[in-house]
Order: sequence, then structure tokens, then C-alpha cells
Amino acid sequence: MARGNFSERMMRIAQLIGPVDDYISRSAWSEHREDPEACDFMFGNPQEMPLEGFTAALQKWLAPQNKDWFAYKNNEPGPRQVVADSLRDRLGLAFEPEDIFLTPGVFGALPLALAAAVDSGDEVIYISPPWFFYETMIMHRGGTPVRARCHPETHDLDLEAIERALTPRTRAVIVNSPNNPTGRIYPRETLHALADLLRRRSAEIGQTIFIISDESYRRILFDGRSFHSPVEVYGPTFMLYTYGKTLLTPGQRIGYLALPPDFPDREVMRLMVNAAQYINGYAFPNALLQHALGDLEELSIDIPRLQRKRDWMVSALREQGYQLHTPEATFYLLVRSPLEDDVRFTEMLSERGVYCLPGSMFDTPGYFRVSLTATEDMIERALPVFSAVMQAAAQPGGRPAPAPVPRTRPAGPASSR
Repeated sequence: MARGNFSERMMRIAQLIGPVDDYISRSAWSEHREDPEACDFMFGNPQEMPLEGFTAALQKWLAPQNKDWFAYKNNEPGPRQVVADSLRDRLGLAFEPEDIFLTPGVFGALPLALAAAVDSGDEVIYISPPWFFYETMIMHRGGTPVRARCHPETHDLDLEAIERALTPRTRAVIVNSPNNPTGRIYPRETLHALADLLRRRSAEIGQTIFIISDESYRRILFDGRSFHSPVEVYGPTFMLYTYGKTLLTPGQRIGYLALPPDFPDREVMRLMVNAAQYINGYAFPNALLQHALGDLEELSIDIPRLQRKRDWMVSALREQGYQLHTPEATFYLLVRSPLEDDVRFTEMLSERGVYCLPGSMFDTPGYFRVSLTATEDMIERALPVFSAVMQAAAQPGGRPAPAPVPRTRPAGPASSR
């Protein structure tokens, strides 16, 4: 590719990432996030100390057992077997350890799938609203990102929109279920229909259209719901997973890319993915996390507590006049902004010490996202602010009136801290 074209592409990527980086590095949230009075609903960051089991696992495996304990690591046999056994137990599919490629979370796994499946100029469909970096990572690979919006009412996959987006150059469809930010779990029947569509279109164009399945939140499910992976119905699927969500440790990154047993040309794809790990910045997780993975596999944040926070906030925000669905999974709420300018609305919240992410950051203007990783104390202090800012938004030019800080928790779930 010509240098000029490469520079233009990287400039476009930089422009797309810029607003997100601004929120991370230069926003009011970045300046005040350490303030003990801040109510931080911005990202899926921990707001309390890590799981004791997580810390204990790292301490257990920190002491070297041999001279190679911290030597170069790639896809080590022990943790590969841990993942393969877990997938067999959870999905009932005979995953082989050789089909597990250990990565620094989905951030590391997605470039591997794109490198193995997509050539320069190929099209990759992603579902909107999306995770922040799908579009830019497709572009970085040299592919062309193609947006297909989800169903506006149900947040389910819109198969008609996906079908309209398919062309002879389509090489992959990124499916994120449970979905960030909608909290939707795509039903098995929808995945079946998508698989049938892709099989038919693959036959028509004479090449396989892959699914890239981002399953980062598949263990954070509410109300006793079940999760179904596209690998159950469609062989040409790259499964991506990160432990950073279930453990709520996004700064200690370990995950994997997995190929299901009926992946076509699996032996060749193994070689391609393994090669991609080396040329994509040595995309293997560090030694300590690999050693500890057997212990980390069974750990999880408190999902019932997370569900109680979800129920509390959904109920309270609806009573205040906000419009939102009840998420089926993940730790996010997607809320309609009372102002068309969602950035301005979140600025009004931030002026009162409540920090949420505007939907414009993830292709969903007119909405904002709330992270349920906030503590109960943050929720208690933030709800009066949400109410005051909602009232101010209803008055042109209005400003939020001072909101009382409750001394006791209003109607809501009992604290489980």
C-alpha cells in the first residue's frame, strides 16, 4: 500500500479514536475520578478492591518454580487445557487445546481474527451500537468497516439490515453477545437465522463469510438467563473471550481466541492465527496470568449483587422519567438522553460529580451509558443528581437545582458490600 494511503488511513483512525482518548485522558472525569465524592459510572472499571481470590491466585503463582518461570511464553499447554476443558463443560463442544490461542483479552484476540480472515479491501460488518474499537481495528487491518444497526426496539440482530450490508466483498460479521452497550443476549433462533443467511450468501459468492464472536460478557447474565454462542450453530466462527469482565480486572488482561471443532480448514487456520500472534506485537498474555489461569477460571464478581444494582437503577431512573431497557446481561445501562445533545447532558451530570459516557462516543447519539460497576454508595449519591439534571433538561436554558444528599438509602436493594 502506498505511503500516502497508509497515512490517510491512520489519520482517519486517529480521528475516530480521538474523542474516546479525550474522555480517558483529558475530560472532567479524568481530572476528578480519584475524588472520593465522584460518582463514577463512566467505564467498566472496578470501584472497590479486587476479588480476594484474584489477588491470592497471583500471589500463589508469583514465586518462580523454575528458571523459565518468567521466560518467553506463547500458548502454554496448561492454560490451553484449562480453557478447552471449560468450553467443553459450558458448551458441550469438544474443543481441542490446540485450537485455543491465549491473548491479552479481546483487545489481543480481535486483531488475530481479522488478520487471519481479512485481506486488504475486504468488508467486515459490525453491529451498531458497537464497542468503541471495532471500526478502527477493521480499518487498521486494511479492511472496510460496514455498519448494520441492531433492531431499534428489541436491540436484537436486525437480519434484514445485515443482509442489505452483505456484498461479494464481505469476509466477516462481528457479533457481540451479550452486547455492550445494550445488554441484549442474542437468542439461539436469531443466531440460527444468521447462520443460514451466511451459509447461503457464502455459497453465492464462493468464499466463506466468518463470524467473529465477541463473548466478553457471556458469564455476566441476569434473571437466570442462558447464553448461546454462534459456535453452536455456525462452524466458521472465531470465538473471542476475556476474563477481564468476569473478574473485573481490565488492567490485567488475559483471554483467548478459540476455533470450534467444525471450523473449516482448521489445521491451516491454526497456523495462520499462531503466526498472527507473533506479528501482532507478540500477542500472548504474560507468564503470571497464564500460570494462574487454572485458579482464575472459576472466579467471578458477585453477579446477584450486580443484578440488584441493575434493578435499583432501572427502577429509579424510570421513576424520574428516563427511558431505558432492562439489560439481560453485561454491567451497563443504555439510557436515552433527555437532551438531543447527549454530550451536553453528560456534561451537566459531570458538573455535579456524576460521570457517564455519552452515546456519541459509540455511534449512539441521543443516549448515554451507565456502568453498574459503581458502588451502592455512588448510586445513592447520584440518583438525586440524575433527577435534578432531568428536571433542568426539561427547561430551555435551565440549570440543575441543588439536590439533597440523602443520609439513608432510598427504596432499593440492601447493600451487599
